Amino acid sequence: MRSEKFTISGELPDLNTIIDEAKRGWQPYSRLKEVNTDRVAWTCKKLKPFNKIDVDIEWICKEKRKDKDNVMVGTKFILDGLVKAKVIKNDGWKEIGEIRHSFYTDKESPHINVILTEVGK
Repeated sequence: MRSEKFTISGELPDLNTIIDEAKRGWQPYSRLKEVNTDRVAWTCKKLKPFNKIDVDIEWICKEKRKDKDNVMVGTKFILDGLVKAKVIKNDGWKEIGEIRHSFYTDKESPHINVILTEVGK
C-alpha cells in the first residue's frame, strides 16, 4: 500500500473568504479558485499517479479564530489540485475513498499536510 505526503505552506481560503469573493462577482471567485487550485497542483506535481486514495488532511492553522468547518472547505482546492496535477484522474467516488481531517495550531508556521494512501478499487 503506497502512501505519499506533501505540504502546502500557509493557509487556504476559508468559507467566509470564498463567499465574500463570490459576492463581488464570478471573476473574483474564479480567480481565487484558479490561484489556489494551481498552488496545490504545483505543490504535488512530482507525485506519481494513484488510482484510488484515502486522503488525510492535517490543518495546521495560525490560530483558532476560524471554525473547523470553514477551514476544511479548502479540501475543494486540494482535490481539484490533485486532478490538475494528474495525481488522480478525477475527484469522484471512484477515485476518492475516505477523507479525514485533523486540526492543530502553529502561530509561526501555518501549513497543511496532505497524506494520500492508495486503497483497493
